Parts: sequence; C-alpha cells; structure tokens
Amino acid sequence: QIKTVSISQEELFKLALNLESPWFIQSIGFDVEGKQLDIHIDFERGGKFPCPQCGNAGRQVHDTIDRTWRHLNFFQFKTYLHCRVPRTECESCGVKQVKVQWARKGSGFTLLMDSLIVLMAQCMPIKAVADLIGEHDTRIWRVLEHYVLKARSEVDLSDVKSVGVDETSRTKGHKYISIFVDLDKSEVVHVCEGKNAAAIGSFKDDLEDHDGSSINIRNFCCDMSPAFISGVDNNFPSASITFDKFHVMKLMNEAVDQVRREEQSHNSSLKRTRYIWLKNPENLTGKQKNELGSLKDMRLKTMRAYNIKLSLRDFWNFKDPLLAEDYLKRWYFWATHSRLSPVIEQAKTIKRHWNGILNYIKTKINNGILEGINSVIQSAKGSARGFRTTKNLILTIYLRLGNLKFNLPT
Repeated sequence: QIKTVSISQEELFKLALNLESPWFIQSIGFDVEGKQLDIHIDFERGGKFPCPQCGNAGRQVHDTIDRTWRHLNFFQFKTYLHCRVPRTECESCGVKQVKVQWARKGSGFTLLMDSLIVLMAQCMPIKAVADLIGEHDTRIWRVLEHYVLKARSEVDLSDVKSVGVDETSRTKGHKYISIFVDLDKSEVVHVCEGKNAAAIGSFKDDLEDHDGSSINIRNFCCDMSPAFISGVDNNFPSASITFDKFHVMKLMNEAVDQVRREEQSHNSSLKRTRYIWLKNPENLTGKQKNELGSLKDMRLKTMRAYNIKLSLRDFWNFKDPLLAEDYLKRWYFWATHSRLSPVIEQAKTIKRHWNGILNYIKTKINNGILEGINSVIQSAKGSARGFRTTKNLILTIYLRLGNLKFNLPT
C-alpha cells in the first residue's frame, strides 16, 4: 500500500529545488496566457549566512539585491526563479553577495538550465538550442564559454607524446585556425587562431599550462608548411617530424591534374575526366573504370603522371625503412626523368622533405583523424550553425571534439 502525504505547492517546489533553511518558497505565480511560471524565493527573517569570500559562518545580512534566473521549463511553460539575494557584512572581507545554491555567480540561468544547454549544444546547432528554449544565442554562448573554459582548465596533458596539427579555414578568405590532436587518444587538445609558427608556440604554452612538457613530445605530424616546420623545430627539440601522407599524395594529385590541364588543351578526350585521375582505382565507379580503360592505349602524358602517382602510393605500405628508402629513391629517379614539369616539381618538393616522409615508415602516424575533424567543422559551418566569431568556433570544437569532462550539476 502506497502512503500519500499532502503537502503545499510551496513545499513541493522547495523539495524540487532542493532548498534548505534559511531559504523557502515565498510565493508561486502562474501566468496562463503568458505561459510563464514565476517562483519567488526568500530567506527567513533574521537568517545568517557564511561569508562568500572567507567562509566564516553567521554573518549578518547587510542588504539585498533582487535577482532573476531562467530555470528548466515546467512542462511547456517558461519558469523563472526570483530572489532577493542577501549581501553579508564581514569584518575581514567587507560587504559581499551571498552565493546561492541554485545558480553560479553572474549567470542568468540556474545550474540545471546550464546543464541542459551544454548537453544540447554538444549535438545541436546553437541557434536551434536558442530557438528551443526561447533565448538569444548570445546568452547560450556565454554559458558554453564558462563550462568549456572551466573543463579545459582541469585537462591533464602530461601524457601527450604524439601530436598532429592541421589548419582549417574559419571563413571564406584567409582566416584560419590551427587544430592540435593527441594522436594516441584521437582527442583535440588545443585550438588557436592562425596557421603560422606562432600557432605552434601557442600550443607549447597551452601544453605546459596543463602539466605537459615540450620535451615529452616525440612525434609531430603536419603538412610541409615552412611555418609549422620551423615552429616545431624551435619549440619541440625532442620531436621528430612526420609529414602527413595525405598531404604528400595531395601534391601528386595536383601534379597529375596540372598535366591533364595542359594536355587537355590539345586533346579533347580528356575533358570532363578530372575526377577519374584524382581518385584511387578502387574508388572509381563502373563508368569511370570503363572510361579510364579506353584512355590507357592513347599514350597520354596524363596516364604517365597517374601511374607515377599510383607507384608513390605503394611506398606507404613498406615496413622496413631501408627497403622503403630504396624504393623512394627509385621512384624519385623515375619522377624526375618523366619530362613532366608538374611531376618533376612535386618530386623535388618531396626530396626537400625526404627525412620527414621516410619517418612515416617508423612512426606510422598521419593526420587522418584531423581530416575527419576538419570535415565535421566544414559541415557545421555549411549548416549555418551561428559561429559568427572565431572564439565561438573554437568553443564548439572543444565542446564536440575535445572529450572534456564538464561535471555538470544534476
């Protein structure tokens, strides 16, 4: 048999809000037409509070300040908490505003509302969150900034040893951010503006602010950007650079495409074939395979460039560094004697970055995880998710890809 207890609505909401003496529910207002619930909280007459700064108990109330917080909806109705928040007078600290248990200092939302916002923002566009709860997205960003920065302040990067870095555009034009990933855990560990050597220095500072050490970084994976290379050399003396294989193959794809463009000007059969040469053979559609087969007997320069590209792809499968270097030397001789200027140019670029490319055989690290992250970011921007500022974009990356521990109130 279930025992029922009759309590007032004030007591019910006091239990729901987990209020303790000297706090109590003074009154509850319900506006049916406005679809709004207003809960007014007060404290008992003569109530005393600990000093919010030094913690000394039994401080007298000096005066009060009226405050309002948005709370979780009561069914479909907006709910607000109203309270005259006391300020205590302390001999040591002076007059200070009491910390209320249902909201953090300076916030216009209750802690439970904060939790809901952070949870929704991890999988929803910010504008959608703002529309759903009926608030301006600027208020949502303030909540996210507080919790993301707080969670990041508690991150421990002492175990980070292998790092991948890549840049991505923030907006159309030349505004970029650099993203750093712990390759062992596939987690974003740092994001900053720019794509120069200063970005590497920013990561070093952030790493050391979170119990990491530049000496502990053994492997760095990046593209062949001179700025990234000099940044790693100057800030991470123990790190060996591995050039990302996807960027190396991208160079060869560019060379093949340039050869095709030049040859297409006097061979119309190459028109509308661009993506055939850029794809790997196993990724071609049936129609594209047939088209490529029909071009093979035409002794095309583009076909020679394509075969040189495919042979470089085999390099990444080697396990023995000596065999890999011997293969790469023979490939380099072939490429530089191909009489194809774009191929020769990119082969020489590979020669200038020889050791970093060969390091892949030892480390087997690449920025594949960063390519995936970049796709998520570009998709998010394409969906008009309301970043507007670089700071908001960086917050979103940490929120969704940083594996942060938020310790949200429940």
